[in-house]
Amino acid sequence: MQKIVPFLWFENEAEEAAGFYTSIFTASSIGNVARYGKEGARISGRPEGSVMTVEFELEGEAFVALNGGPYFKFSPAISFFVSCETEEEVDRLFGKLSEGGSVLMELGEYPFSKRFGWLEDKYGVSWQINLGSRRRKIAPFLMFFGEQYGKAEEAINFYVSQLENSDIVGMSRYGAGEEGREGTVRHAVFSLGGV
Repeated sequence: MQKIVPFLWFENEAEEAAGFYTSIFTASSIGNVARYGKEGARISGRPEGSVMTVEFELEGEAFVALNGGPYFKFSPAISFFVSCETEEEVDRLFGKLSEGGSVLMELGEYPFSKRFGWLEDKYGVSWQINLGSRRRKIAPFLMFFGEQYGKAEEAINFYVSQLENSDIVGMSRYGAGEEGREGTVRHAVFSLGGV
């Protein structure tokens, strides 16, 4: 059982989005679909019998999509980093996920990757598609900017302290003269609850 499961808030598109994602990624499936009962509908203002949550799996990673109304929107500050084994896979995933969405970084070569692209899909979910293998095919990617800039290390230390079997795998910092504030986290990898 996956200790930490991304929970994606949609206005009304949870079932449609889960179907879209499972049609793109291999080794994926849709699981339980829960519907709003009478009491849940009354409290949430959602129609009784309408889809509340959809459990689905992409590349062995569990997700839950929720139809919760127009109260929250996705932000590129949280995205899913997808590691691909071939350039063809990068191009295919980028092409499918970007249909109807917007490109945040064009698909191409960058100093940190031979093939990379960043996009927001038609539902507003942000994806970073990268050539390179990692232990996990899809991993959450957290970015700290605006008022949160420079707080990544503090947040990571807090998260790691809260769950057993958690650890900081690696952390690199901005140096003098680089575009980030010297000493702050440029990039870090950490595990929470074995994930």
